[in-house]
Amino acid sequence: MAEVFEARVTKDSLVFSAAHFITFNGNICERLHGHNWRLDVSVAGQLDENYYVFDFIALRDACMKLVAELDHKVLLAELHHSIGLEESADGREVTARFENRRWVFPVEDCCILPIENTTAELIARWIGHQLVETLNLKAATSIDELRVGVEENFGQWATVRIDVTE
Repeated sequence: MAEVFEARVTKDSLVFSAAHFITFNGNICERLHGHNWRLDVSVAGQLDENYYVFDFIALRDACMKLVAELDHKVLLAELHHSIGLEESADGREVTARFENRRWVFPVEDCCILPIENTTAELIARWIGHQLVETLNLKAATSIDELRVGVEENFGQWATVRIDVTE
């Protein structure tokens, strides 16, 4: 009988407040708005020599570091095909443009993510890949999968599962 164990963290401290806007259906762009986003992160696999899947504290701390990076920021998609981002010559402002719309933000208030759109799905994927790197999960022979859930609004989750054995 095969067994797969999971270590999961979801805490009130794994919440970040951030603004974003997304585009969809080609030329529709949402208004700038914010959410209190919440993380739910787990690793799955076999028990290690200590009889646990992964250290809860290390997982929690890595998640809290990412939450701190995103908290009270405007999330902008660096790889978006229709939204252009430009930093001012003095490095103090970021301008985002979509068709005839323009937003200007202080650089320190922005988190520019290497994603195509600031959807909950892609934010979850970015967080997941950051955790794979930070926690060196590919080297953890007992870990098979990382799952990251991002709650955008109460009861509205996007989840990504990342196979860390590849």
